[in-house]
Amino acid sequence: MQLLRVTMQERPWKMKRSFSRSTLRGQKGFLEIDLKLEMVSQDALRRTLFPLGGLTKDFVKKIAAENRLHHVLQKKESMGICFVGKRNFENFILQYLQPRPGKFISIEDNKVLGTHKGWFLYTLGQRANIGGLREPWYVVEKDGVRGDVLVAPRTDHPALYRDLLRTGRVHWVAEEPPAALVRDKMMECHFRFRHQMALVPCVLTLNQDGTVWVTAVKAVRALALGQFAVFYKGGECLGSGKILRLGPSAYTLQKGRSRPDVTVEGSSIGRGDSPGQGPTL
Repeated sequence: MQLLRVTMQERPWKMKRSFSRSTLRGQKGFLEIDLKLEMVSQDALRRTLFPLGGLTKDFVKKIAAENRLHHVLQKKESMGICFVGKRNFENFILQYLQPRPGKFISIEDNKVLGTHKGWFLYTLGQRANIGGLREPWYVVEKDGVRGDVLVAPRTDHPALYRDLLRTGRVHWVAEEPPAALVRDKMMECHFRFRHQMALVPCVLTLNQDGTVWVTAVKAVRALALGQFAVFYKGGECLGSGKILRLGPSAYTLQKGRSRPDVTVEGSSIGRGDSPGQGPTL
């Protein structure tokens, strides 16, 4: 099969239509190559080969079938952490980190529902397996100082939804922020932070230190610290930034409670740190 070379020449590299999920949402089984490339440098991209070009997964499997490569067709796809394999995730992590026992606490009434071996074993939005409870509970916040994991009783609980986040310094694929963002300090675009999730309309606010505030048009479920927000404009992947802060949840806003407005992994930041004011990260 002829190799397709991505050449840079004198202009910044842009995700071509064949490499942008945002322009291929109707094509089933397309690998989201943009989520793999959004942190790659221009220097590396100039020397990058894409042997499969814009081929979809289904078309590649068809080629494999025509060439009797049945072992390719029968190979199972990896949906988890590749190097962990079929091992229990909790047991695997605890081989490298010391247990830090803590409590599962209901966000609604502060009731202790059970215990766990470490807050770092959980991510926002996942189901918390709490012994003795029939109904499912979901992780909505983590307190690394106290070791507590706050949980809510439904997968669509408002405590799981937020519409504001702040990233670290953004890596722009074109090596510099879009001109409209530099000029206006704000720009409409789309973002996502998980593989295969739908693009979310948002507004970026550029900070002086290269970080951005991301305000989603509607609240998003299970935004999590440490993940990367990847930005898109039209059919182009613009770049990404690591999520370092989260705004208040819909539940906090609804209740008007005094819970922290902004959450940081392992601790909480108080009120007053919002777009355009407060300390920078």
